[in-house]
Amino acid sequence: MKRTKGSIESEISKALTQWEKDYLGRGSVSVKTDILRDMIIVTLQGVLTPAEFSLCETYEGMLSVKRFRFDLVESGQKELTKIILNITEQEVKSFHTDISTRTGERVMVFRLHNDYEKIITK
Repeated sequence: MKRTKGSIESEISKALTQWEKDYLGRGSVSVKTDILRDMIIVTLQGVLTPAEFSLCETYEGMLSVKRFRFDLVESGQKELTKIILNITEQEVKSFHTDISTRTGERVMVFRLHNDYEKIITK
């Protein structure tokens, strides 16, 4: 049975939420995944703790939080790309991420080698 775009997006959201809980020790408040052409765009809300928000009140604190959170996610990149491969059967070409210290939102972008949206909507 062919999976729908929405069901694949949901599966990715659930898998990344589980990865956060297992790898980082806590999950985000909400996760939304969108498949667009050769990209899988994941938006995670509620990533920062209250203590991290307090640190972000100064420039040095903000840089420290961004650097630490970046290093944490980068250290788990191999597992993240494996999750995408297992769900989509597509290799990840590149991975990009950033976090907003103002909103506590993280965005992850997985670039694939193929136009995955075209493949799943045939």
